[in-house]
Amino acid sequence: MSNIAYILLGFAVIFAANALGAALVFFFKRDISERVNTLFLGFASGVMTAASVFSLLLPAIEQAQGWGRWNFVPAVVGFLAGGAFLVALDKLIPHLHYGTNEEEGPHVALAKPVRLFFAVTIHNIPEGLAVGLAFGAAATEGTQAAFLAALMLAVGSGIQNVPEGAAIALPMKTATGSRGKAFALGALSGAVEPLFAAVGCVLAAYLAAAQPWLLSFAAGAMVFVVAEDLIPDAKLEVHPHLSAWGVMAGFAVMMALDVAFG
Repeated sequence: MSNIAYILLGFAVIFAANALGAALVFFFKRDISERVNTLFLGFASGVMTAASVFSLLLPAIEQAQGWGRWNFVPAVVGFLAGGAFLVALDKLIPHLHYGTNEEEGPHVALAKPVRLFFAVTIHNIPEGLAVGLAFGAAATEGTQAAFLAALMLAVGSGIQNVPEGAAIALPMKTATGSRGKAFALGALSGAVEPLFAAVGCVLAAYLAAAQPWLLSFAAGAMVFVVAEDLIPDAKLEVHPHLSAWGVMAGFAVMMALDVAFG
């Protein structure tokens, strides 16, 4: 495939997988059980954590070899900045955590489905950035192997988007009273991923010197989502072994994809 085809395929995968997960709302008569939700969210947490390490942080450290013994600095600073970015989004965008029903952001009169939609959208921004930055870095390197590694990151994100999309769309069905609306909101929340993937791709491709900072920024944002939202919503305290095995499985899948094709 051409380099452009790799990029378009990667962007399509992350959006289509989210829509596929949201489409499961048409096949479930009621919300998924707490145990299945725990497994889904644990799996998504594992994938995002492994992607942050193998596809983002390690490449960021390798690209900063010119810093000598201080080559960890861009990774550390970018990582923390990514977390700060998510904190800023939490403060600026009114949303509702679907696992805890905790409200964050400005207090404005918005319906519950809209606040849930914004919460999911915030989750998807780091994933889109990560995929786009990986493709932008591949464009700078210019090798087919680099584009294949970026595509595998998109595939890994897509794999975890399916159960995550289902875990999100089903509560939206309860909140909206409509399967169609729940699917539309779930799928639309995934549209932010290719949008921010395009932003990340352009930034990484045209600001090559900033790639270590940008890659670690996306990693920090993804880990923040895992720590603040996915792990708490997985209810580790209720199903500790199930959620832990979900995390292990997700981590193993993403690690295998990255090592085999990265």
